[in-house]
Amino acid sequence: MAETCTHLDTITEVTPSARGCEECLRTGSRWVHLRICRTCGHVGCCDSSPNRHATAHFHTTGHPIIEGYDPPEGWGWCYVDRIEVDVGQPTPQSGPIPRFG
Repeated sequence: MAETCTHLDTITEVTPSARGCEECLRTGSRWVHLRICRTCGHVGCCDSSPNRHATAHFHTTGHPIIEGYDPPEGWGWCYVDRIEVDVGQPTPQSGPIPRFG
């Protein structure tokens, strides 16, 4: 595991792609917590959720950093360096997020 993240330059201000996990909303699946990609704004479900869409998004795109998004939590995680990172100002939600559980 890296001691520092080498991908901080990929963190951008993003617009959330959905008001919940994008893929779960399409398929009617459930999630536990949400994560937002700080490269493109994709909203996906966490690894405690059945479908792990945030991690799947990383594997598909290579976008390294997510932010805790349910509610905006202000912490980040770099998948590549496997380390928590400061993402700066939390990404605001684009509206109410439906509860699934």
